[in-house]
Amino acid sequence: MLDSLIVPLLVTTDLPPDTDLTGFGRSVADAVRLLGRGETSYPGCLHGGVFWLDRPGAPLSEGGVAVPSADELRFAALIGYLSIAGAGRSSKEVVVDAREVITRAVAGRYGELGSPAAVMAIRAEDVRERTPVAALPVRTSGADAGLVAVSRSYV
Repeated sequence: MLDSLIVPLLVTTDLPPDTDLTGFGRSVADAVRLLGRGETSYPGCLHGGVFWLDRPGAPLSEGGVAVPSADELRFAALIGYLSIAGAGRSSKEVVVDAREVITRAVAGRYGELGSPAAVMAIRAEDVRERTPVAALPVRTSGADAGLVAVSRSYV
């Protein structure tokens, strides 16, 4: 059996309003394929859902959806389970490593948008309770098959 650690994760950031949400989710999920510091690395796999968190008070369209102006950033979120292979790491260490690669991936794809992506551990119950039904599913592509199976069992 694969020795692994599962960390429920929340990633939030501001994005341009015309951003492809699935592309954002893939960028985040693929960023965690390999985590670590220096010469020590370990594989990861993120299974989750990505969605828009529209700002309260935004003007609503006829369908009741908030419509940002063309130059206003939108708030996006990804909630899921990050599974990593190997023993001896704490959830805190994994989140620090994930934050580093996710922040780089988001900045590399969308540029500097004012603040880096927020990456934090959350409770497993929050993943189940706070992921909207309409969230778009995402998963780390090319991840280790054992990690895919472990993270899939939580989703």
